Amino acid sequence: MAESKKEQIETLFDEKFLRVYDLKYAPMGHYYNASRRAKDALAAVKEEKEFKAMLPDAVTCVPILIDGSGEAKLLLAREYRYPVGQYLVSPPAGLMDPEDAKEEEPLFATARRELMEETGLQLTAQDKMTVVNPLLFSSPGMTDESNAIVCVVVKREDFSDLTQDGAEGQEKFGGFALTDLETAKKYLKEGRDADGIFYSVYTWIALMWFVSGMWND
Repeated sequence: MAESKKEQIETLFDEKFLRVYDLKYAPMGHYYNASRRAKDALAAVKEEKEFKAMLPDAVTCVPILIDGSGEAKLLLAREYRYPVGQYLVSPPAGLMDPEDAKEEEPLFATARRELMEETGLQLTAQDKMTVVNPLLFSSPGMTDESNAIVCVVVKREDFSDLTQDGAEGQEKFGGFALTDLETAKKYLKEGRDADGIFYSVYTWIALMWFVSGMWND
């Protein structure tokens, strides 16, 4: 599909946050792609050089909080996910705005904004930000949607001012899940949260990065 021309792609559905395309890879050959991207920005039409330089659709944060006690905890939240009809334990995440993409460090710009909106955390120069992965495809057999993973290590005396009041649009939150090391390991072993609910692959990534200790290297 890398050499496909844009005119070989038919738009089947087009809304603000989701589009569906028919990638016509051969006569009578159809492959359907659910994407957040406009037709001319699809991963499938990019030349290799452009493909390697593209920005992700969104950024998922791995916020590790260290309070006055010195204990590190992973900040997760209970967010309602409409396609599964449940509140899932999830890391803060959000789409990259066009303004973020123009910044010198687009991934960090998106991470800062999303953390502020979803947790109330205002990052400072003393907080550590690291790109864990610049772009991961969610499910490339069905979509070209992608997320970067950014780890943020924040040290404060306390985090009593965390808030979800910045939720926008259809976002629905049901509180935070500050997760210590033992709880994170339990979630990983069981594949479920404390309420027995499954979680997303990006939650699994956040848990793995936390328990690995690589965030502290």
